[in-house]
Amino acid sequence: MPESHIVSNLVVALLFGAAIAVGAFVRRNRLWREALAELRRRRPLALLVVGLYVLVALLDSVAWVGGSGAGGDALAAHEARSVIDRAFSGVREPHASYSAPLASYEFYPPKRPLTQPGRHLLGTDVLGRDVLYLSLKGARVALLIGGLTSLIAIPLALLLGIAAGYFGGRIDDAVFFLMSTLASIPGLLLLIALIMVMGRSTLSVCIALGVTSWVGFCRITRGETLKLRELDYVQAARSLGVSELRIVWRHVLPNLMHLVIITFVLMFSGLVLSEAILSWLGIGVDGSWGQMIVQARDELSREPIIWWNIGAAGTALFGLLLAVNFVGDALRDILDPRTVRETL
Repeated sequence: MPESHIVSNLVVALLFGAAIAVGAFVRRNRLWREALAELRRRRPLALLVVGLYVLVALLDSVAWVGGSGAGGDALAAHEARSVIDRAFSGVREPHASYSAPLASYEFYPPKRPLTQPGRHLLGTDVLGRDVLYLSLKGARVALLIGGLTSLIAIPLALLLGIAAGYFGGRIDDAVFFLMSTLASIPGLLLLIALIMVMGRSTLSVCIALGVTSWVGFCRITRGETLKLRELDYVQAARSLGVSELRIVWRHVLPNLMHLVIITFVLMFSGLVLSEAILSWLGIGVDGSWGQMIVQARDELSREPIIWWNIGAAGTALFGLLLAVNFVGDALRDILDPRTVRETL
């Protein structure tokens, strides 16, 4: 079984390869090239913010063994550490308890001096860990929850929605029955049950969220496919003897891609918020912003108030979701054929 950091590095390499392939496809395709240029023109700041979050997540995913451990720990020197871990190696050694942002002493009496005075830009939490470091680590979890879960839910919804809408008959009845059954079960209860069965690992949470979040897009895909299969060019291809699978691949699926991209962007926000809700219930992912917010909820009742923990996690979560929603709104306007016709 390969080490976790080796798997993480391989995933990052695959993502870079996929990004290069997508970039090459966009450069060759005039429609997508113009759409990307229009997106950069409309939402440059939102794209920059999303890019910064992605960069932080990638820096926290690339890890290797080597160098001295935090605080001179010999055991930590033989553990894989990411780029973010190494960048914060000077402030990762935990203190006894809270310290305010840029403070030189602990927050509560006896107010002992900190080992790294003035170096904690966002202070430390109850365990003395640097809050900025924890906030940056949460970006990888958020993007993993939103991205991986979308890659599970969207292909599943596409497969079932196109099959039900194009072929109809018993396939449509079976898919519609499955959608109706899942839609009739309270989503949160089903999600909790799946996580309790599979465990609380990041992959288990992603699978559980994917299983419970594909129904809405499947219904949209089925409706669009029902409309597309009756259009003239599909009827012409069928009359020329083109196979049904080829018609789906060449004529139906490309006309659904704008919905796929828009759904991916908009589904992302809901999935990240769902993980925060799970963290509030005590079954979230370790290291997430939701978990930071839950751990800090009792700090608001203290005197004086410990505000920097929940402030950092809430701001990071709000910034990511706001930027993603701006990008999704612009993509909808650019790629939705009805919006394009209205602007023309």
